[in-house]
Order: sequence, then structure tokens, then C-alpha cells
Amino acid sequence: MANHEFQLYNTMTKQKEIIKPKESGKVGMYVCGITAYDYSHIGHARAYVAFDVLYRYLRYLGYEVNYVRNFIDVDDKIIRKANELREDSISLSGRFCEAFLEDMNDLECLHPTHQPHVSEHMDHIRSMIAQIIEKDCAYIVDGGVYFSVDNFPDYGRKRNPADFALWKAAKPGEPSWDSPWGLGRPGRHIECSAMSAFYLTSSFDIHGGRMDLIFPHHENEIAQSCAACSSSNVNYWIHNGFVTQNNEKMSKSLGNFFTIREVTKQCHPLALRYFLMSAHYRSPVNYSILRLDNASVEVLTLYWFLQQLKEKALKRAELKEEDVMQMIEERAKAKKQKDFERGDRIRDQLYARGIYPRR
Repeated sequence: MANHEFQLYNTMTKQKEIIKPKESGKVGMYVCGITAYDYSHIGHARAYVAFDVLYRYLRYLGYEVNYVRNFIDVDDKIIRKANELREDSISLSGRFCEAFLEDMNDLECLHPTHQPHVSEHMDHIRSMIAQIIEKDCAYIVDGGVYFSVDNFPDYGRKRNPADFALWKAAKPGEPSWDSPWGLGRPGRHIECSAMSAFYLTSSFDIHGGRMDLIFPHHENEIAQSCAACSSSNVNYWIHNGFVTQNNEKMSKSLGNFFTIREVTKQCHPLALRYFLMSAHYRSPVNYSILRLDNASVEVLTLYWFLQQLKEKALKRAELKEEDVMQMIEERAKAKKQKDFERGDRIRDQLYARGIYPRR
């Protein structure tokens, strides 16, 4: 059972807080995923490496983590790109989702527990929109549904922006789904509210993403979720900093980006991962060839050092690497079969030889 205390900076409260999960020993975490219409750039990689580190740390502490990271496969940008290429939009998006997963594998990011697609959750999205309409926080115009910020006084706390779309009425040449309001598709923000509620319930521990999602995306998520369910609540909002070039945010809209696969053709993927981890996760990290080269050298040095330690440890223990790996596998198998006595016995044998396996 996990009982380790640690702190994270909560963007909502603007202070560090001790993480106290809603359910002892378990953590629910939702991280906003990519809009899959092109190859992902290293700004995306920064976010998912940062949350991979958090995911690994939570598991290391002994928490059972339900980690959800979505794919947006229904969006204006995807539709425009598909129309340009005369390709089905879901097919095009699926292609770039697969490319993203290849990039994440290269960067040694663990797979989340769930990786839902918007197109697979239309029923849940329509249901949430219907709840928001029922609570009088949305209205229908010409087959579209819009969130009414005037009817939700907590929206933005001090802002008064324009109402935003929950459901967009169908247009010629665009994919659409049936709904009580006519053919159409979801607005930009509702999908994360619906999918997080489906996989984690309306009240969960951690919601993460890049800093540029704080407003309007996450503000709109909070409004939608609370309008649909008054008990909706996320304990901790966590946001990572940008990758910059010449101190300017790297993004596709600015045209100053490098895709993950472009960079990993020039260096080992672990060098890119190391570079992305070289600054505090909330601080910007400025991209340059020199910094990437330095990261490559540091990773190579680290691996050389670890190899030296491994060889010395095996020599001291008078064991071969394959013997140690077999014992570790046998211990893992024993734990899986709940034969804890045997697992502890193998662990003690390794300890006696100066070999300390991970938990």
C-alpha cells in the first residue's frame, strides 16, 4: 500500500500541495492528448515525457494508477487536412495516432491504462451535453448547442468571454453523427469532460496538460463538467512548460517546430528524452542543437557508468547477467502467483550477493 507523501504544484490553487488521493493507494490521472492531424513535435513530447515521469513515480511509490490519455480524432484541423488530401478524416487521424504511439515507444514512455478516441465516445458526449442543457447551462441554435457562460456564474471566475460550442451542426464535406439536435459533431472541449468522467468518474485526482491548455480548454472543461454534474471535481491541475526556440514557444501555428521523428533521426531518442527532462517540468526548455548534443554526451556517459557498475556487481556476486535476470523473472512470477514467501526468498538471495532488484 502506497503511503509516501509528495507535493505537486496545483495550477488551480497556485501553490504546492501534498498529494492525497481520493481513494487510498489509487490515483486517477487524465492527461489531454494530441489532435492527430500531423506528426507530433517535441513540444508534445515534453508534455508526455513529463507525465510519463509522474506516472512512473506514482507507480514506484506503490500506487495503482489509472492513467488516461486521449486522442482527438474529430476536429476542424483534422477535417481540413483530410479534405486537402481527399482522405477520410478518421482514417487520416488514425494514421497519425499510430505514428504518435511509435514516437512514444521510441521515447520509452509507458502506455497509459486507457487511450480513448473521441469518435468512440459519441454516446457519452451526447449524454453529457443533454445533462448540461437540462441544467439550463446550454441552448440550441440551428442544430448547434452552445454553453451559456451567463448561466454558469463560476465560469472564469472574473472573465466574461463568448459562449462556446458543445455540439456543432453538420456542414457539407464534414463527418457527422446523429444527435437529438440534428447531425453534427462535438465542439472542441466537451470530449475531455465526457471521456474523463467515463474512465475516472466525475471526481478524480489529477488532470494534466500543457500550460496553453489552462485557458480556454481546461476552464471550459471545468464549466462543462460542473454544469453536467454538481459533484464534479479534480483535486490537482498540473501543467508543464513549453519547449521554446529563441525563447519563443514552439508550435505548429508559428511554424517554428521540429517533429519528434525529425529530431530522433539526428540523435538517440533517449537523448531527446533526457534533454526534455533537463529543466523543471513547469519551466520552459530552450531547444538548440548544442543542448541536444550535450544531452547525447551525458546519456552516453551515464550508460557507460551504469555498464561499469553492472560488470563490477556481477563480478563481485560471481554471477552471470543471465543468471540474475532468470532470478528476477522467477521472483516476478512468484509475486504474480501470490507466492510471496518464494518471492522474498529469491529477493534475499539476490541481496546476499549485493544485487538489489527494483520493486
